[in-house]
Amino acid sequence: MKKIFQFFKECAGELRKVTWPTRSDVLSSTKVVFISTIIVALILGLLDWLFTEGLRLVF
Repeated sequence: MKKIFQFFKECAGELRKVTWPTRSDVLSSTKVVFISTIIVALILGLLDWLFTEGLRLVF
């Protein structure tokens, strides 16, 4: 039982050391992820379309 309390005490101590991101950091990172996701989705959609059309020409 003592080890469990020791574990949670150490966890709380480590969480006090964490440097949490600011709101603007989070929003900036979110925008990067959102835009990157859209770009990758467009590229994959284009490749899918190209391969589909290529296979239609062959078969």
